[in-house]
Amino acid sequence: MTTAVIIINWNSGALLVKCLQHLERQTVQPDRILVIDNASSDNFCICSELLANVTLRRLNSNLGFAGGNNLALSECNTDLIATLNPDAFPDPEWLEQLLTAASAYPDVAAFGSRQLSFEDIGILDGAGDTYHISGLVWRNRFGKQQQAEDLVPREIFSPCAAAALYRRQALVDIGGFDDAFFCYIEDVDLGFRLRLAGHKSMYVPKAMVRHIGSATTSGQPSDFSAYHGHRNLVWTFFKNMPGLLFWLLLPLHLLLNLSTIIGYVARGKGSMILRAKIDAVKGLPRVWSKRKQIQAGRTATIQDIWRILDKRFIISKYGR
Repeated sequence: MTTAVIIINWNSGALLVKCLQHLERQTVQPDRILVIDNASSDNFCICSELLANVTLRRLNSNLGFAGGNNLALSECNTDLIATLNPDAFPDPEWLEQLLTAASAYPDVAAFGSRQLSFEDIGILDGAGDTYHISGLVWRNRFGKQQQAEDLVPREIFSPCAAAALYRRQALVDIGGFDDAFFCYIEDVDLGFRLRLAGHKSMYVPKAMVRHIGSATTSGQPSDFSAYHGHRNLVWTFFKNMPGLLFWLLLPLHLLLNLSTIIGYVARGKGSMILRAKIDAVKGLPRVWSKRKQIQAGRTATIQDIWRILDKRFIISKYGR
């Protein structure tokens, strides 16, 4: 099976170079590495042209993570697509382990990595994404000390696209990422639509990356990430939650959003969270139009989706 690795870059500086150097050390080399630079103001992305098997696309405007991946997807004709963040540094066997899983599980369309904290490899940065019945999403096992359970392959709701592998045709069939999301939760939305189309996702613990991302920051997320995350959270639920589940879980989803607004207002972030939720509501007519198309093509049953949703009453910690 042929494979392309896609890296979406925006002012990642020396991190991008380090990421590419880790790709050079892979025990199985990808057939292609495609770097999409979202109009960075630094010049580190130019260094990628000096490395073997790397194609650089420098854009004049920032398409975001979703739009950048869709552009890359349109240029690739490989069997498999791997997405990798510039601040995610794969172990030498990362790609080999993902490809082994793809061969062993031909009925699975998406594969997630075991993401480790860059500063402390004993701490997890994530083991796949979780979707709660309220519409809340988080990276499973985020910030937790590694345990024996984290070394066991298992089905997950969706992989975190910071380090994931997808069957390209499955992505093409569902229309790729949603450009309107720009960034944040776009990978969960993608994973949900793969689910609705009858596909599954799997966690591959032997495929390891060290991720600088949010696992190394103890503070609150930036206004930029919080805005896009909480706006896109609403769109993901309205687009994808199927049939009867949508109406049954809608009150819980509304309660989640209300409690989120109250929490952010209490922390002095009322302007940001209100803008996120107002913009989410403004976008609902377009989202509802997409929903009709998605649900019309759904092959998964209500029971299939209900089975994979997280139903815990109390959530102690989440990573997004």
